[in-house]
Amino acid sequence: MRVSAALAAELVATAHELADVARVATLSHFRTRALVAENKETDRFDPVTAADRLSEERMREVLARRRPDDGILGEEFGSVAGASGLTWVLDPIDGTRSYLAGTPTWGVLISVRDADGVLYGIIDQPYIGERFEGGLGRACVKGPMGEANLGVRTPRPLSEAILFSTFPEVGTPEEGAAFRRVAKEAKLVRYGTDCYAYALIAAGQIDLVIEAGLQAYDVQAPIAVIEAAGGIVTNWQGRPALEGGRILAAASRELHAEALALLNG
Repeated sequence: MRVSAALAAELVATAHELADVARVATLSHFRTRALVAENKETDRFDPVTAADRLSEERMREVLARRRPDDGILGEEFGSVAGASGLTWVLDPIDGTRSYLAGTPTWGVLISVRDADGVLYGIIDQPYIGERFEGGLGRACVKGPMGEANLGVRTPRPLSEAILFSTFPEVGTPEEGAAFRRVAKEAKLVRYGTDCYAYALIAAGQIDLVIEAGLQAYDVQAPIAVIEAAGGIVTNWQGRPALEGGRILAAASRELHAEALALLNG
C-alpha cells in the first residue's frame, strides 16, 4: 500500500494517542497492592490482569473513533476485520509477569500493517516514560533523557556481542539447546526484559535477541522499530517473522548470519 504523507501523519498521530491512553491505563494499576492476576493456561503461569484488559479497551476506543475502517488484532480481545487494508496490532502489556513483579521492563506494543508487512510501530515503557518508534520515515526514542535518533550498534562478531532472551529455557528442550549453542559463543547473555530487549537493539545498546513461542502481537512493533534503526528480524530459518514463532533479531546482517548458522546446528 502506498502511504501518502497525510496518511502517514494520521497513522503516527493515532499510534501516539494509543500509547498515551495505554500509559494511563497501565500505570493506574502498576505496583498497587490490589493487583491480582488470572491464569490463562493450565500447564504454565500465563497471567492476565485488569490492567491488560483496560489498556486494550482504551486503545480500541481510540481506534473506533479515529480509524473505524481499520482492522484490529489484540492479545486480549482478538481480531476485528477492517475494510481499509490496514490492521492495528496491539499488545496492551507485553511482559505481564514483569508487570506483576513491579519491574519496569514490560511495555505496550502498537503497530499498524498492511497486506505486505508492518508500516510503523511503537514500543512504549510507561513507567520509565520511554517511547521508541520506527517506520514511515521515523526512527527515534523520546524519554527522560530527551529525544534521540535510533541506530543499531556497529557490526561485531558473536564473540563480542550482547545477547538477550526473556526466558532462560527459551522454549522447548530442542529450542533451548539451539539457543545455548549461540549463547556460549556470546560475550554477555542476559534474561528477562521482554519487549524492552528489542528496544535496546534499536537504541544501539545490545546486539541480539533470540526467543521462541511468540505471537504476532509480540513481534510486529519490535520488527518495525528495529528495521527502522537498521537491524534485522527474522525467524530461525531467516524468513519473515510477522506471525511470531521463533524470533532472531540482530543489529547487523553479519551477526544475524552467524547466529542463524548456530541455531540450525
